[in-house]
Amino acid sequence: MEVDCENTSKEEKTGKNIVVILVGAPGSGKSTFCENVMSASRRPWVRICQDTIANGKAGTKAQCLSSATEALKDGKSVFIDRCSLEKEQRVEFVKLGGLQVDVHAVVLDLPAKLCISRLVVRTGHEGNLQGGKAAVVVNRMLQKKELPNLGEGFSRITFCQNESDVQGAVNTYCGLGPLDTLPSGYFGQKNRDAKIQLGIMKFFKKVGATDSATLDKNCSLGSVSEQETKENDPSYKEPEKVISSVGNVDEWKTEDLVLLEGSSVGSNGVPTLAFPSISTSDFQFNQGKASDIIVEKVEEFLSKVGNVRLVLVDLHESKILSLVRSKAVHKNVDSKRFMTSVGDITRLYTRGGLRCNVIANAANWRLKSGGGGVNAAIYSAAGPALEAATKERAGSLCPGKAVVVPLPSTSPLFKEEGVTHVIHVLGPNMNPQRPNCLNNDYDKGCRILGEAYSSLFEGFASILSTQTKLWKGGEEGSGSRASELHDNLSERDTTNKREGRYDSDRNKKYKGLQEESGIRHAISGSKGKEFLSAMTDSMEGKVQPKNENIDSGRRRIWSSWAQALYHIAMHPEKHKNDVLEISDDIVVLNDLYPKAQKHLLMLTRMDGLDSLADVGTEQLQLLKTMHAMGLKWVQSFLCNDASLVFRLGYHSAPSMRQLHLHVISLDFNSNHLKNKKHWNSFNTAFFRDSVDVIEEIEKYGKATLHDDEKLLSMELRCHRCRSAHPNIPRLKSHIRNCRAPFHATLLQNDRLVLAPSRVHNEA
Repeated sequence: MEVDCENTSKEEKTGKNIVVILVGAPGSGKSTFCENVMSASRRPWVRICQDTIANGKAGTKAQCLSSATEALKDGKSVFIDRCSLEKEQRVEFVKLGGLQVDVHAVVLDLPAKLCISRLVVRTGHEGNLQGGKAAVVVNRMLQKKELPNLGEGFSRITFCQNESDVQGAVNTYCGLGPLDTLPSGYFGQKNRDAKIQLGIMKFFKKVGATDSATLDKNCSLGSVSEQETKENDPSYKEPEKVISSVGNVDEWKTEDLVLLEGSSVGSNGVPTLAFPSISTSDFQFNQGKASDIIVEKVEEFLSKVGNVRLVLVDLHESKILSLVRSKAVHKNVDSKRFMTSVGDITRLYTRGGLRCNVIANAANWRLKSGGGGVNAAIYSAAGPALEAATKERAGSLCPGKAVVVPLPSTSPLFKEEGVTHVIHVLGPNMNPQRPNCLNNDYDKGCRILGEAYSSLFEGFASILSTQTKLWKGGEEGSGSRASELHDNLSERDTTNKREGRYDSDRNKKYKGLQEESGIRHAISGSKGKEFLSAMTDSMEGKVQPKNENIDSGRRRIWSSWAQALYHIAMHPEKHKNDVLEISDDIVVLNDLYPKAQKHLLMLTRMDGLDSLADVGTEQLQLLKTMHAMGLKWVQSFLCNDASLVFRLGYHSAPSMRQLHLHVISLDFNSNHLKNKKHWNSFNTAFFRDSVDVIEEIEKYGKATLHDDEKLLSMELRCHRCRSAHPNIPRLKSHIRNCRAPFHATLLQNDRLVLAPSRVHNEA
């Protein structure tokens, strides 16, 4: 069964409707946002506006909810065009979400000055909110503003703080097709200013003008001062000070685990790793359990190394930061060596003076840019250089593992922030909407998350082992030291590549398959030197060069869609409509996307046999049984059509989990055969004939696998006469008429199965 555009999940085929709740003061541009998207989008949208819901007149929230429900039933997506500045105003609309409906928030958090200037000059507004009185309403609303968060039930929240941000959000939603979805999480950055806007009413009393030009000239609106906030809001509490990316802070509370006397923020003398909380955002891992693991692994790591600093970073003051701080204080973790920071992990130095030479990325398994959150931010800040450098290191990542990537000196993150390395790390997933969900198995999840942090810190340790000499001394010469370090590492990277120490990313096209990175959990000894030495071995010298004989120790993680065959094999009785035959060892079914007139799969029912790489001498009899079953079905086909020719074999690196034998006719007459990969997966060395596999296992205990992705991108050649063709349509046209005999190698060892009457002709 091949991976192609037809092999999508049910969710992707049907698509999801979207409810977008616009959050913003009058004049922030909510109606304009809707109009701009609806005029350009291919997705059907309905705008629900309370000002016009009752036949063009103002209505009620209940009417808005009813109209939104009806629109969703009709398969349309919905814009909720209300101010929705308070959580209470959003609750009922968030409840419209479900399995087939995503709820998004677009927060138009524009300056009050801009909103009022628009209101002052506009006429004919649907809600009659215009002119000078608008300022009073805006001021009152903004005092009660509550920015939305994912905990309310949103799957995605986009914050827009200027007109450029708004246009970016418009472009995002305009680009959505009927079946498209958007990644979950926070996008943009919250405005952390106080709720009350500065002196709007005082300004109007003083100036007495209502035109926008006068407003622009006489007033500069911004956040209220701390003293004014205290006077206007009795419930105001002075915020706790934390390390922030919005400037330098001189004094810190002890319980915040920040630098105390004798330590300077941004000191170049201490190697520093900044890392986000892994798996607690989009992967929805329990934050209480995650905080326990973070503190445990930090304490373990700091006990083994000397002069280093770890910084846990989140974009906003969050629950996970609070939990980690309190638990670290309780366990007496050294506050000079472990701290928290609120800010953008890619701007800790330029915006906050906190120098971090290594940062961690909460990566996806493909090690690609995209999505949202930390992953998107780091790839964006580092530029194309990071993606290219990552590709050289690994093609994919297993949960619980990490991979260290030296940043090229051309990367903006290197030049502006002084970041020399990015460590990609992947944690466990508890979100059923994401691949490899653990379904709340927290025993396994906690183990994997612990391994993820161990791998992250081990990666940091491996960097330290090369920096020991370079980091000695104070802050003087930091620039030359960074360049020296980069040159040193670049030279070593070149050596490693020349000696073949890094895995290729050969599996990047097999979307369900992930190779384990070169980082292993190998902590040994209690002394710093022993620890660093062990980490260096595990990070650098132990990654094996690529070999055509597949590594029996390689772990593979399969995404949810790639497990379809596994579920059929384990529970064939639940798939009676798809199954042709069931025996004690084998399930027979048609390939869902056949690449020829006849294309069957002989599927083993044995758990633990994901692919041919897992097969050894113990499974030899099973392979023979599968081959015999395939021959039985071939004979039944030949009785009905003696012109058919069959081949039985395995893909060296299958796209679907569960060992399966392909039984395919060599006419390749199918609309599902669409590209080079489809053709070459059956007509190059990538396809291993069943008879050869059985013979090799009998002799050597393992089958040789030719899983080089280059085989799948070879030029298209006829499987009979070997003539080359530029594309699939031309190739199909040729093979319909080609009568050349099959290549001699195919005619040997019973690799081809055909009717007795044709044996002499083909020979």
